[in-house]
Amino acid sequence: MDEAGRGAWAGPVVAAVVVLPDLPGLPYVDSKTVSPARREALAAHVRATATAWAVAEATVAEVDALGPLWATHLAVHRAIAELGVVPDAYVTDYLRLRFAARPQPEVVAPARADGLSLSVAAASLLAKTHRDARMRAAAVDWPTYGFERHMGYGVPAHRAALRHTGPCPWHRRSVRPVAEIASASLVLWPEAKEGTA
Repeated sequence: MDEAGRGAWAGPVVAAVVVLPDLPGLPYVDSKTVSPARREALAAHVRATATAWAVAEATVAEVDALGPLWATHLAVHRAIAELGVVPDAYVTDYLRLRFAARPQPEVVAPARADGLSLSVAAASLLAKTHRDARMRAAAVDWPTYGFERHMGYGVPAHRAALRHTGPCPWHRRSVRPVAEIASASLVLWPEAKEGTA
């Protein structure tokens, strides 16, 4: 399993869980180092050939309420619930999962697991492509921020757009730069007034 968006300023945290067959026919690839088009093609291959896969989210409100780490746990457990199979063990990218079930299933959580495990690399592809699609869709409704370019991460252009316009409901108010800009901003989106941000 792997996640995408934990360190972003906007948008959901997305987790993916992938169970691969013994011979997946998938080249190892780091989702962060390939072009978007190649990433999409590889993600489609994962979805077509995996024994099982699932993708789930934690919303912006959940990230703000729980913090990014626990929101990631929530998204991962949602993906596991949708998987439809029970793996013998889980491999994560340094995410120490806890389960309500007893006995606890085995969790192997090395750092940079996407470079060590093909199934984690495959999950990374699904999480990243799903989240990128969500951020591109958000960019249609909120074009000022350039979500389709930086996917909600804290790049200078994103900070400049926030300073100019103020945050929208897709922004995480618990992230310090967003909170600081929001407190100084005169802009308050109607959705934020109603508590839906």
